[in-house]
Amino acid sequence: MPKHGKKYLEAAKKVDPKKLYSVADAMKLVKETSYANFDASVEVSYNLSVDPKQADQQIRGSLVLPNGTGKTQKVIVFAEGAQADQAKAAGADEVGSDDLVQKIQNGYLDFDVVIATPMMMAKVGRLGRILGPKGLMPNPKTGTVTMDIEKAVKNVKAGQVEYRVDRQAAIHAAIGKVSFTDEQLVQNFDALRDVILRARPASAKGQYIESVAVAATFGPGIKLDPLNLK
Repeated sequence: MPKHGKKYLEAAKKVDPKKLYSVADAMKLVKETSYANFDASVEVSYNLSVDPKQADQQIRGSLVLPNGTGKTQKVIVFAEGAQADQAKAAGADEVGSDDLVQKIQNGYLDFDVVIATPMMMAKVGRLGRILGPKGLMPNPKTGTVTMDIEKAVKNVKAGQVEYRVDRQAAIHAAIGKVSFTDEQLVQNFDALRDVILRARPASAKGQYIESVAVAATFGPGIKLDPLNLK
């Protein structure tokens, strides 16, 4: 077991490890248990009864949270011509083609989201070994490979989050900051919950959502009742 610091232990005393909290109580408590000296992120973790090895159970997508994420995302776009102009007008931080490929191959990684037109994916594919392990590879399922570059950039800037089931059948996503109001966090939580519920594979068996927890950066986990997420 890793040793936790004094601040963590003090915060953990406020959480009953045997209790399954309601959404409203959990969002209030996650703010009370944040002790970081910055505006900490609030992250939710879902454990699902799916088999990520099965193609039809690889849950992945994106949504724009009603109240955003509280974080300004740096967006780069691979596009040419009219789409490149759209990207710049929509607020992309950097737009390019072969020049941007070369820049990333030379070590440039100061960005959070990569968007590309379908025509550019052959070039972006050369960056697979760099972008893939960092989860930055554009994908149609998350809306980051698209002809509607303007919408994609604006969605990211408005607070879009991606969700993806990992090898352990878990989904982790940030739903805001501890500076958000309780209601803002609840609204963001509800929006993510709804898309995860809608994404339930037809072949999934048993109780779909096995467990849910929220935590602030560095803070203790707060368990929610997976059968009552309203």
